[in-house]
Amino acid sequence: MPPLSDLPVPLDLAPMEAKLIDEVPRDAGWRFEPKWDGFRCLAFRDGDEVTLRAKSGKPLGRFFPDVVAALKALPAPRFVVDGELTIAVDGVLSFEALQMRLHPAESRVRKLAAEQPAVLMLFDCLLDEGGASLVDAPLTIRRKALEALVKRFGKTRAVDLSPGTTDRAKACEWLENLGSSLDGVVAKRLDGAYAPGERAMLKIKTIRTADCVVGGFRYAEGTELVGSLLLGLYDAAGKLNHVGFTSTIKHAERPALTERLLAHKGEGFTGDAPGGPSRWSTDRTAAWVPLEPELVVEVRYDQVTAGRFRHGTRLVRWRPDKAPGQCTMEQIAGAKTAA
Repeated sequence: MPPLSDLPVPLDLAPMEAKLIDEVPRDAGWRFEPKWDGFRCLAFRDGDEVTLRAKSGKPLGRFFPDVVAALKALPAPRFVVDGELTIAVDGVLSFEALQMRLHPAESRVRKLAAEQPAVLMLFDCLLDEGGASLVDAPLTIRRKALEALVKRFGKTRAVDLSPGTTDRAKACEWLENLGSSLDGVVAKRLDGAYAPGERAMLKIKTIRTADCVVGGFRYAEGTELVGSLLLGLYDAAGKLNHVGFTSTIKHAERPALTERLLAHKGEGFTGDAPGGPSRWSTDRTAAWVPLEPELVVEVRYDQVTAGRFRHGTRLVRWRPDKAPGQCTMEQIAGAKTAA
């Protein structure tokens, strides 16, 4: 068989992306799918050659040897599929478990793969078993090819078929009951081709807010002005833990805000703190100014992972009416891993 580089679908193909919108589309002609909480992945196979590519284009195979081995063992010898790498811990998809796979030591990766095997959740087919590219084909054709391919795979632990529907009510139900495994809902045109690198899909997420204590701040790089606020929530033991940050501060407001924050210099976080032992720590994250737990802000966030906001949050407003002690972890304890 020819090498993977000779397949009609190039290895450097950029995955089709999605544009964030506020609600599930109401017009006809859409197919809706769950948006899984994992690593986007294009999987290529031609005979004994298998490669996994991340959304960035970087290879993922060395971090997911269990998936590579499983794809090599499938009865279909040639395909290109699009999906999401996921890992379930105690029946719940864990983004943290995925991050732990990105380890430099091969022995560590293989140990994790044996303990917590990954699953590739498939939702698109770009090359059918006959070797024909489906990139320009409408979604209806690609979905039929994907279902046929998965049927050919037979029963396998490492691959699963993502569900879908043309029923808007069902999509809204998914969105309202995301569970701990979903990151929202994706909408795709039934007659649409696969558009590499383009935001040709739509995604809908549930956005949440939380009231947080400002436990510290960092200066903007190269300035003496505040760059970001460090957010904290109290745990059941009364410890103030660092849970994330917000940097959406208007430039014109930074001088006065910096002066205001400096007037509250003090103890800072009493539980988990920025710059503490963490595989995410860097020299940049280690420098911060601790504040007395007296200021409260409301922030908007999308996802929570291991008790922290996964991404930067958006500052909604200051909450002088809110007591810092009311800002507890319970606000996000009920939030899904993908909120």
